[in-house]
Amino acid sequence: MRDFKEEILAIVNSSDYKPMTIDDFKESFGADDSDEFKDMVKTLVSLEESGKIYRTKKDKYIKVPDSNRVKGTLSMHKRGFGFLRPEEEEVEDVFIPPTAVNGALDGDTVLVEVESSSRGDKTEGHVISIIERGVTKLVGEYNANKNYGFVVPDSKTFKTDIFIPRDNNLGAIDGHKVLVEITKFPEGPDQGSPEGHVIQILGHKNDPGVDILSIIYQHGIDIDFPDEVLEQAEAVPEVIDQDETKGRVDLRNDFTITIDGADAKDLDDAVGVKTLENGNYELTVSIADVSHYVTENSAIDKEAYHRGTSVYLVDRVIPMIPHRLSNGICSLNPNVDRLTLSCRMEFTPGGKAINHEIFESVINSDYRMTYGDVNLMLEDKDEIVINEYKEVYQPLLEAEALAAALRKKREQRGAIDFDFDEAAVVVGDDGTPEDIVLRNRGTGEKMIEEFMLAANESVAEHFHWMDVPFMYRIHEEPKEEKLNKFFDFLTGFGVVVKGKGNQIHPHALQEIIEEVKGRPEEMVISTLMLRSMQQAKYSPESLGHFGLSTEFYTHFTSPIRRYPDLIVHRLIREYLFKGKTDAKTIRRNKSELPEIAKHTSERERRAQEAERDTDDLKKAEFMMKHVGEKFEGVVSGVMNFGMFVELPNTIEGLIHVSHMTDDHYNFNERAMAMIGERTGTMFRIGDKVEIEVLGVNLDERLIDFKVVGMPERKRQERRKAPVEIKGNKKEKTRSREKKGSFNKGGGKKPFYKSVAKKGKGKK
Repeated sequence: MRDFKEEILAIVNSSDYKPMTIDDFKESFGADDSDEFKDMVKTLVSLEESGKIYRTKKDKYIKVPDSNRVKGTLSMHKRGFGFLRPEEEEVEDVFIPPTAVNGALDGDTVLVEVESSSRGDKTEGHVISIIERGVTKLVGEYNANKNYGFVVPDSKTFKTDIFIPRDNNLGAIDGHKVLVEITKFPEGPDQGSPEGHVIQILGHKNDPGVDILSIIYQHGIDIDFPDEVLEQAEAVPEVIDQDETKGRVDLRNDFTITIDGADAKDLDDAVGVKTLENGNYELTVSIADVSHYVTENSAIDKEAYHRGTSVYLVDRVIPMIPHRLSNGICSLNPNVDRLTLSCRMEFTPGGKAINHEIFESVINSDYRMTYGDVNLMLEDKDEIVINEYKEVYQPLLEAEALAAALRKKREQRGAIDFDFDEAAVVVGDDGTPEDIVLRNRGTGEKMIEEFMLAANESVAEHFHWMDVPFMYRIHEEPKEEKLNKFFDFLTGFGVVVKGKGNQIHPHALQEIIEEVKGRPEEMVISTLMLRSMQQAKYSPESLGHFGLSTEFYTHFTSPIRRYPDLIVHRLIREYLFKGKTDAKTIRRNKSELPEIAKHTSERERRAQEAERDTDDLKKAEFMMKHVGEKFEGVVSGVMNFGMFVELPNTIEGLIHVSHMTDDHYNFNERAMAMIGERTGTMFRIGDKVEIEVLGVNLDERLIDFKVVGMPERKRQERRKAPVEIKGNKKEKTRSREKKGSFNKGGGKKPFYKSVAKKGKGKK
């Protein structure tokens, strides 16, 4: 009998150990013999029972620390407390009270000692050492003093000003938005502010465009490409060489079109649909072959990896690769030859996939169609547009029929469809918000979505069964406690859920969406359901996609704007076209993919946060023009300090409890409602309410509402306290009135600091 104990402990206790499954240990030990495998499993069970190792919910083994100390990243909240995000994903977050931060700042890698006792289900701890500073560059407003200056960070989670010596301000003056680099951190919690120097002046805070520029730099997003990258991009030809088409499947005579937004310039997907003689549909999805031009470890590749994704803001797009490629040789523009990777699929009339193939190709797109024109043809039967695109109309009808079949098939298997209205902020040339418009997904948008989903699933399934290291897009099952809380909330609306939080099929959640469709609380319930789920991310493990109710999923269709898609293309080329599945290639990919997945997932979240911040800023700025006006909205969130109301244009504001003046209101967490003590008046999520816009705090990006019809809040008179005379000194004490959440005329900032945000689910 082989003794695995010491071998397992040596691996688990090594400094570079990452949580492993039974299969990982089996592969590491080469325990292919059935008896050896049984002995290894018995040893793992024995070590787990003895407390030497711990098995997580994902059936991975982690080492049990010798003490109650945990290493991780500190994530600060604007109210002063924080959470430790442990290095090991399987370890729960640790709550850090404001008094236990001990000089650590947002983003720092720290060592935390977990308290032996915790409150309720909340694990608490305190920072005992700062291992590495996480944030070294910040955006903020410069304030000048006679001999020095200081920068007040825009970030509300970075809770300290930065001291700037006089000679290190780069000439900044009061009111300048600057990028500052921290050069010296305080040695202890009471050792003063960090010290730094100004490395870039973005402009005065009131200059047009500086507000969004500040957000971009605040999130660490680079706008300009390095010279080396631009030089490499310039060297790429504008047209393809015919020698490059050799060995590729020639689709230039196949009818192919692109369908995208009217403003899109980076067209990375083209489609072709036709009905076969056997009555089945053939769908060919051709994707720009970016990997042909962006080669591994080139300057462009390294910069693309650094960026991770293109960033789409209200007034600009910050691309992942230079425009010369993204809008040029890689963009599937009409009537020009383009190199592509294609996935050709065959479906029954009922939408069942029965065959697929993946190959290198060359296309020549026949038409560049917009969603608007496609919707006019398919939804409105607009004769003028149909006549303009006669050659396109019949293929579009076939494509529409296939998309409908695919959609029905997805619905039958239980995929969740969050059909949110997305709001777009329309800004003028000077960056001023002019309007908030809702963007609805029409037939054209839904059709392309179905085709992209089908291609992504086909590619993922292909490489899952090849059993090689690959990049997947995963969406894990919701956490039990979050779902149970959501289910409790639903009972107040008479909605009964089939299933329990620890065993729920996505079909049951889709049934909830269908049940509340058309009800006032529809949007709120859908939003709360989305918040109860985990976030989709990239992973080298094929864990499936809960929201789409599919076992296999990846991102293959957007390599111009997403780095994981570029990686998927490289892996396809390596495994399929070059046939490289040797042990060395497998080991290299298995080693590299986890870090790429982690990095690109983080970059995706960073882009989403920047997009939300710019949207919130421009929405708040837009509402400054509507102070004093009345609107009808829906209660979208309830907290102990008040309730949030969402308007039809998706703008959300807070009615602070101090402005609910017709009664004394208490927060009922179970009912998610504010209930008046005397009248019993209830404001519950989903209720319609007429509001008046009280004011806007642009710095905080917050909007204050009040309920129309409630009496004005009474102001307390300031009473003079008696003056006590002691010797020759007069000591005066005065009572201070407590102010509400927003002081329109300036003065005290609102004491609430956060707005309940709605996340947009990205598949």
